Amino acid sequence: MPRIIMGIESSCDETGVGLVRLHDDNTVELLADEVASSVDQHARFGGVVPEVASRAHLEAMVPTVERAFAKAGLKLSDVDAIAVTAGPGLAGALLVGVAAAKAYAAALDIPLYGVNHLAGHIAVDTLQHGPLPERCLALLVSGGHTQLLLVDDIASEITELGSTVDDAAGEAYDKVARVLGLPYPGGPPIDKAAKNGDGAAIAFPRGMTGPRDAKFDFSFSGLKTAVARWVEGAERRGEDIPVDDVAASFQEAVADVLTMKAIRAAKEHGVDTLVISGGVAANSRLSELAAERCAEAGITLRVPRPRLCTDNGAMIAALGAHVVAAGRPRASLDFSANPALPVQIVSI
Repeated sequence: MPRIIMGIESSCDETGVGLVRLHDDNTVELLADEVASSVDQHARFGGVVPEVASRAHLEAMVPTVERAFAKAGLKLSDVDAIAVTAGPGLAGALLVGVAAAKAYAAALDIPLYGVNHLAGHIAVDTLQHGPLPERCLALLVSGGHTQLLLVDDIASEITELGSTVDDAAGEAYDKVARVLGLPYPGGPPIDKAAKNGDGAAIAFPRGMTGPRDAKFDFSFSGLKTAVARWVEGAERRGEDIPVDDVAASFQEAVADVLTMKAIRAAKEHGVDTLVISGGVAANSRLSELAAERCAEAGITLRVPRPRLCTDNGAMIAALGAHVVAAGRPRASLDFSANPALPVQIVSI
């Protein structure tokens, strides 16, 4: 069975390369996690530009691989298998990672696994907290995805219970940050401003929480618009914008809905472990409120450290290790990246 697995991530604006060791008891040990981000190149546009991201991946791929192996003290010849993000993500960005993974796999004559980026965000938690329980619930919150997922087997069986019907939570953060004159990406600056604000200062709406709404779906477009309208109204009246209070009230609305629906899903499906993952999982108020509500409900909360929450190669290597341990079939060298790969397909 392969023991050293390299993971390559290039779904958006981070070039990630991770190296893990799969032990005999199927635990996974992180050996190296190197990331090259092109976020600064996108900041002036207020969002990711696909062509810019693809070119950045081309430039960063080999240097990032070299840094990962130097960090782990390994050589390419030590690798037993390669896992690469096959989707979802930006088409051009994915193709860079897939092409690199195919080249390395062919040159080394080792197995290649095309895996799901979203499942990787869940699998990365095992690098910090050990194996997942037989059944758990995952709240995936990032710039492009907000989903509630029932995980029966991280290597093969993930069921989507609900997702966002419009803006993802991270996308709403970016747009609200722009309204408040805060830098891109919006998550960290809003979180920082919110620490000095009052989350109850402004009663922003909680989307998709009515009695007729889908129980496990999310909507943040209306919240984003409500913040923009509130700010516009204050400006028309000639008032100073209380940025800290607006940020805190917006963040409270997001965290309230996310945690409320996650706890509801866990109770209804008889699950006693909740994993929160994705870039927004690093948000301090989300973690704090989730911890409070999980404690009240008797649910174990697992949140990876911030470095593991954002896109990285370690999460793809970790998922690859679980796929290998489960004996899942390898990918052929002619497989294609799928920008719309559903979370139910863990590996291809």
